[in-house]
Amino acid sequence: MRKVYHEITQIAGNIITVAATDVGYHELAEVSSPNGTSLAQVIRLEGEHVTLQVFAGTRGIPTNAEVRFLGRRLMTPYADALLGRVFTGSGIPRDGGPRLDENLIEIGGPPVNPARRIIPQKMIRTGIPMIDIFNSLVESQKLPIFSVAGEPYNELLARIALNAEVDIIVLGGMGLKYDDYLYFRDTLEEEGALSRSIMYVHTASDPVVECLLVPDTCLAVAEKFALEGKRVLVLLSDMTNFADALKEVAITMEQIPSNRGYPGDLYSQLAARYEKAVDFEGAGSLTVLAVTTMPGDDVTHPIPDNTGYITEGQFYLRNGRIEPFGSLSRLKQQVNADTREDHRTIMNTMIQLYAAFKEALEKQSMGFRMSAWDLKLIKYGGLFEDKMMDLSVNIPLERALDVGWDILAECFAPEETGIPTRLIEAFWPAKAAVVAVAETGGEDGTVEQAA
Repeated sequence: MRKVYHEITQIAGNIITVAATDVGYHELAEVSSPNGTSLAQVIRLEGEHVTLQVFAGTRGIPTNAEVRFLGRRLMTPYADALLGRVFTGSGIPRDGGPRLDENLIEIGGPPVNPARRIIPQKMIRTGIPMIDIFNSLVESQKLPIFSVAGEPYNELLARIALNAEVDIIVLGGMGLKYDDYLYFRDTLEEEGALSRSIMYVHTASDPVVECLLVPDTCLAVAEKFALEGKRVLVLLSDMTNFADALKEVAITMEQIPSNRGYPGDLYSQLAARYEKAVDFEGAGSLTVLAVTTMPGDDVTHPIPDNTGYITEGQFYLRNGRIEPFGSLSRLKQQVNADTREDHRTIMNTMIQLYAAFKEALEKQSMGFRMSAWDLKLIKYGGLFEDKMMDLSVNIPLERALDVGWDILAECFAPEETGIPTRLIEAFWPAKAAVVAVAETGGEDGTVEQAA
C-alpha cells in the first residue's frame, strides 16, 4: 500500500511540494481535490521535501488535497491500434476515439547502448531535392531544422511525413497553434498517410507541463516499433517550445538560471531526447527530425547552440527554402555513393556553381560590368532556385538528378561544368549535346568532341 499525504506545503505555478518519504525520482502521483484528480510527477527530491509538477495545472488544488504516490513512472499505451490516432502528450485520446489502457510501456527511459547500434547506411527518401540530393537523410540520424517564426517548417514536416519511405511516422507537436494541429491532421488524412502515423499533440492552450511529455512519449512508442523491425521517423515541432517549458518549470522551482535564463542542464535534457535515434542490429530504426525555431534568427541562442553539439548536421529553412549553405547532413556520405553514380558529382557541381552565382549577384548589385560567364551563372541560379530549392518541388531522387543535368545543360557547355567526361557521356541530355556539338563545329555529333 502506498501512503496518502494530506498536506501540500507549497504551490507555485504548476509545481507543488509535499513532505513525503520512500518516493522515487520521476515517480507518479495522483493529486485529488474537490475539482477532480490530476496526475503529477516527481521532479526533485530534497530530503523529505518532494517537488512534483502537476500535468493539468494547480488551479483549484487546495493545500489539504490528497497526494497518493503510485510507485511507478509515467507509462503510455503501445499497440498497432495507435496508428491513425491523435493523442495528447500524456497519451489521452484527442480524436474522440477509445482510450487505450493495455500493454503500457514506460517513457523517458535511457538511450540505447551504443553496442547495440549499427553504422547508419540506409537513406530515407523524402521527394525533396534539397534533402535527397544535397543533404541526404539517413536512417537513425538525428537532425534539427533551424528556422524562425513564420517560415513554413510545419508544411515541410508534413511534406516529409507524406513522402518519407518509412513504415511509421510519429509526429509530436509542442505548443502548436490549433490551426497548425488541424493542418497536420487534415493533411495526413487527406493524403492517406494518417493510417501509418501516430500524433501526440500539445497545443499552446494546454498546460505547459504537458509539453515536456510529448518527445518522451513519441520516442518511447517509436523505439518499441523499431524493436519490432519497423523503420520509424519521429517528427517534432517545436523543440524551442519544449526548452521554454523546461525554463518555465526551472524558474518556478527557483533553480539558478544559466544562459538567458535556461536551466543549466539544457544540453543534457536535449541530448536525452536526440540520442534516442538508433539503428538496431537485426531490427528496425528510429530517426529523429526536429524543428528548432531560433529566437531572432540567432544561431548562438542557447537552444540551437546546444542542439548543434548533439545532432549530426542541420537543415536551415530561410525564405521558404532549405538553404544549401549552412545545411549539412554529416552522414550523407554513408548513402549517396550507393544511389546513382552521378549523385555526388551533381551534388558538388551544382553547389559550386550556385556559390559562383551568389558572387555574380553581388557583382551585379555593385554595378560591375557582367561578363558572359556571369550572365550564365545568373540564369543558372534562377533555374536552380525554381526547380531545386522551391519546397513545392516533389520528385523522386533519380528524377531530381535528371533535372540537375537539364539545368546544367540549359546554362553551360559540358566543358564549363568541370564534370568528368565519362559522366558527361552517360548523363548529359541528348538534345543539349547536339546543340553543343553544333556550336563547336563538330562533325561526328559526339558529346566527347564537344567536351
